Amino acid sequence: MALSVSASASFQQTTLDNGLRVILREVRERPLVGAWMWYRVGGRNELPGTTGVSHWVEHMLFKGGKRFGKGEITKEVSRRGGALNAFTWIDCTAYFLTLPSSEIDLALAIESDRIYDTRIEPEEAESERTVVISEREGSENYPEFWLREEVQAVAWREHPYRLGVIGPKSNLRAMTREDLYAHYKRYYMTNNASLVIVGDFDTQHLLDKIHAEFDSHPAGTPPAPLEIEEQPQTGERRVTVHRPGPTHYVMLAYHAPEASHADAAALVVLSSILGGASSPIAWGGARGLGRSSRLYRAMIDGEIATSVSASYELTLDPYLFGIDATLRQGVDPARAEAALLREVERIQREGVPHEELARTRRQLHAQVVYSLEGVTNQGFALGFMDLVARDAATWETFPEALQNVTADDVQRVAQTYLVERQRTTGWFVPDNGEAA
Repeated sequence: MALSVSASASFQQTTLDNGLRVILREVRERPLVGAWMWYRVGGRNELPGTTGVSHWVEHMLFKGGKRFGKGEITKEVSRRGGALNAFTWIDCTAYFLTLPSSEIDLALAIESDRIYDTRIEPEEAESERTVVISEREGSENYPEFWLREEVQAVAWREHPYRLGVIGPKSNLRAMTREDLYAHYKRYYMTNNASLVIVGDFDTQHLLDKIHAEFDSHPAGTPPAPLEIEEQPQTGERRVTVHRPGPTHYVMLAYHAPEASHADAAALVVLSSILGGASSPIAWGGARGLGRSSRLYRAMIDGEIATSVSASYELTLDPYLFGIDATLRQGVDPARAEAALLREVERIQREGVPHEELARTRRQLHAQVVYSLEGVTNQGFALGFMDLVARDAATWETFPEALQNVTADDVQRVAQTYLVERQRTTGWFVPDNGEAA
C-alpha cells in the first residue's frame, strides 16, 4: 500500500487508512526511543455525573488487555530498562514509554493492545475507585486546589473546562464499570489518536512496523465534536472559599484565547514578564525562579506574598490567563489583590522596556531549550503542539514566535485580555474553627 508521508525539516508524519496519525522524528544520538500515544479526550469531553471518567479510564489502561495481563505492561517495560507513565488533562489523555531503541516492538505492542483490547474488568474498576478517590483527597490537602476548582467553576458558564479533570467525589463514587467501558469505547480508537515516536530508528522501517501492528484495527465512529461556545463574560465574577488552611490565597483568572490564536505567543511572554519564564511546551516542568519578574519583586520582595505565579496554558479552546499568590501571614487579601492589579495595570499603561523584554526572551529561549532535552521531551512537544495548535510543526515555529514578540504586542494583549470584565477573582480565607 502506498504511503502518504509529508516531510518537515525535523519530522515526518502520515495518517494510516484507519485514521491513526503517526509523527516520527529520527534522533540518532543515543540508542533510545520515546513513544507517545495521544488520545483526543479529556475533561472537555465529559459531562456532569461522569466528570473524572477520562482520568479513571487512564488508570484502567495499565491493567492489561488480551496480550498483556494485569501488571505485565509495567513489568515488561521495567525489565528492559525503560520507563512509562501517563496523564489526563482537560484536552487529552496521553501515554508514554521510554525504551532502548532495540525494544521499540514492545512499545508498539503495548499501545496496539491498549487502544482496542483493554478489558476493564469489574473487580479491577472497583479496586481503582479507591485509588482515584484517594488521589482526589490528596489534592484536597492543598488550599490552592479548592480555590482553583471554585474559580474554574465560576469563570465558565457553559464550557466543560469548568469541570476540571479529577471529578468530584459524588461522581467518583457513583460511576460504574459500564460508564468507564462506554467512555473507553467512545474515544479510544485509531481515528481519535496520534502516535508520536522520537529517537534512534529508521523512519521507513519503523513505518512498516507500525502498519503491521495497527493496520488491522478498524476506524471507529468519530466522537461528536464539542460545539459548546462560551459566551463573552460581561463583568467581574468573584468567589470566596472558606476552609481550613494555613493562610490566605488570591487568584485572578482572565479569559484568554486558545493555542492556535495569533496572540498566544505574546500571552506567553506576558506571563513570563509577570511571573517568570517557563517553557510552554515542557513535559515535567521547566519553570525558572522568576526572581527578576514583576510579581516577584512586587509581592515577595515587597513582603506581601511567599509565592506568586502567572500562567497562560496552551489549550484547544479559549482558556484562562492566571495569576495567583500565597500571602504572608497577616496580609489582607484586598491589599494583595490591589498589588497584583497594579502590576498588570502598569504594563497596560506603560508597556515593557526593551531591555526587560530582551531578558525575558532570553530566559524563555533557555527554558525551551532545556525542556526539549531528550527523546521523551521532544515527543511530548511534538504531540502536544499537534493536538492543541492542530499542527505538529508548531513545536518549532511557536518557540520562534516567542522570540519575535514585541513590546507593543505585550502591551496590547495585556490591554485586550487582562481586563476587569473578563476577570474572575478568588480568595481563599482560612477557617480553622477559631473563635472570633
